Amino acid sequence: MHRADAVGAVLGRQADGVSCGPSVLLVTAALTGSGWPGPAADRFAAAQRLAHRQANRLWPRALGTTPWGMRAWLRRHAPAAGPYRVRPWTRGVGTDVAGAASAGRPVPLLVGSRWLPRHWVLVVGAGADGRWRVYEPSSGRVRGFDPRTFAGGGAVAVLGWPRAWCVLVPG
Repeated sequence: MHRADAVGAVLGRQADGVSCGPSVLLVTAALTGSGWPGPAADRFAAAQRLAHRQANRLWPRALGTTPWGMRAWLRRHAPAAGPYRVRPWTRGVGTDVAGAASAGRPVPLLVGSRWLPRHWVLVVGAGADGRWRVYEPSSGRVRGFDPRTFAGGGAVAVLGWPRAWCVLVPG
């Protein structure tokens, strides 16, 4: 297991309340070999702001980052990540997420309340026990997560929000 996907690893904290998506984009780029915008401690916040502007050309940044903006940014700025598809969260998509994460492909996941999508996280690994390793940008850490807790609302303790809305599945 790489240090970056180990539970407890610190990968960089989001700079403000709306930069979870750009944080996930930058970590995805770094983990897939597309590069890193410089020393994380010095430039992570500036890189988040730039990625946010690049991903949200027509969407107000105050509303976060759309799944389509995330996908377009990865295509343009992280070519080594390969193509991604936007998929709504359905019962079977968790299997695709686990398969991709097990193969070393990071998977952006949009979570939120029952009514609104609110926060991007990044699935960076999956274990044989079904648990995922998830980069949670508000803390900057990789956390262990059991995806079955979405059914009972237990995701709040790890991801901050109870419901999965959509994923960007590697193509």
